[in-house]
Amino acid sequence: MPPQPPSNIAVSLLLLLLLLVSTAVEAHQRPSSSGSSALTEWRSAHASYYAADPEDSIGGACGFGDLGRNGYGMATAGLSESLFEKGAACGGCYEVRCVEELKYCLPGTSILVTATNFCAPNYGLPSDAGGVCNPPNHHFLMPIQAFEKIAIWKAGVMPIQYRRVKCVREGGVRFTIDGRGFFVTVLISNVAGAGDVTAVKIKGSNTGWLPMGRNWGQNWHISTDLNGQALSFELTSSDGVTLTSYNVAPKDWSFGKTFSGKQFPF
Repeated sequence: MPPQPPSNIAVSLLLLLLLLVSTAVEAHQRPSSSGSSALTEWRSAHASYYAADPEDSIGGACGFGDLGRNGYGMATAGLSESLFEKGAACGGCYEVRCVEELKYCLPGTSILVTATNFCAPNYGLPSDAGGVCNPPNHHFLMPIQAFEKIAIWKAGVMPIQYRRVKCVREGGVRFTIDGRGFFVTVLISNVAGAGDVTAVKIKGSNTGWLPMGRNWGQNWHISTDLNGQALSFELTSSDGVTLTSYNVAPKDWSFGKTFSGKQFPF
């Protein structure tokens, strides 16, 4: 008996399956709104500022601590929830410019800022009237020193354009080791290239590669005995680049110390 041609129902189901697979692949390949590979073009957002003393030790939700001492200075920004991505955006670099038709803009200017903080939403106010960092708003909260590079302070909350750019850093990636006993945390800072870190592995001289979890911001943690072992690190950034630095910390490392490894290309 010759094979029968597929029914209309079977053909329809096959076409639907192919469509679903194609959509899933496209969604997987589509970069996020803040990922380093996403923003080759300018996008719209808003910015506002806060008064900041350059002599202050300014912390933030990314954990970088004293931004001046750690090389970030005042060219920084707190990102709204829609951009911050629960800390995954920490360390990323953005070029920000004013929308030139506004009267308070400084024409032809832009500034490069690093994501070092979180601009928390205020759900007691609507997103278009006070809740500037509420989802789905894309908002940059900047020190006034950075804000005034692109606009006069009278602008207040101001429309801007932004795009993700490569970070340029001096020296290698820095690893600040903290914790207690078998609980080890590592703050990863001064990251070039994409600027952010999306996955971390640590290796003791007596262990294999062990994945670390994101504690908060760019602080990563693991619970294991690494005392008396030289430590190596494998980092992956949001653009898919992996960097391996061997024997970053010597076997006699101690909590509270900072060590330097290799650097991502930029």
